[in-house]
Parts: sequence; C-alpha cells; structure tokens
Amino acid sequence: MNDERDTPESRPDERLDRLQRRLAQFAAARGWEPYHTPKNLAVALSVEAAELVEIFQWLTPEQSARVMEQPETAHRVADEVADVLAYLLQFCEVLGVDVLDALAAKIERNELRFPAPGASTPNRHSSE
Repeated sequence: MNDERDTPESRPDERLDRLQRRLAQFAAARGWEPYHTPKNLAVALSVEAAELVEIFQWLTPEQSARVMEQPETAHRVADEVADVLAYLLQFCEVLGVDVLDALAAKIERNELRFPAPGASTPNRHSSE
C-alpha cells in the first residue's frame, strides 16, 4: 500500500499537493463540491481567520508572544491555523491558483516595492 503520509523528508510543494488532494477528496466524499464556490470559500476563510484573531483579541503583546506556552491555547491556535490553511488551499484549488507560485511572485513584487534600507534596487533609478 502506498502511504501518502506527510513526512519531513517530503518536499513542501509535494506535501501541499497531497494535502490539497486530501481536502478535495474529503469534500467530494461528502458531496460538498457544490458549496465550495469561490465566494463561499472566501467567506469561510474570513470566518476562520477571525476565529484565529479572537484568540488574541484581548491579550497584551507580551501575552500574545507566549500563547503557544499553554497547551490548551496552543491547540486552539494550531486548529485555527489549520482551518485557515484548509480553506485557502480549497479556494486556490477551485480557482486554479498555485499558492506557492502566487506567494513567490508577491514576495518578489514586495521586494521591489519596499526595498531594504541600503539595498541596491536594479529597477529603481537614483535621482543623481
């Protein structure tokens, strides 16, 4: 039997692909595909992100930095992170967005838009 468990040795994009397939199979087995529209998945993603925010709502910056030290809170954070990622991956699957390519492209654009102080930027001209 081919064991498709995620192992640390797996390449991140392979793990992501496997998890995305598992999410699609999970939804298909329950007949949920008609409900997994871009709008519904975007709304669900927003709700799950809000549930993550709720954990931190009234914490001080110092308390929020230590949130993973308490097992119950750490478990809640991990669950909400998983929910956010699950809906994001399902959203990307429905729209055909490669999440890793999208992230890499966004980082590149941000590096050009917001250069580090003192960094040379090949696409920007100095005002000499």
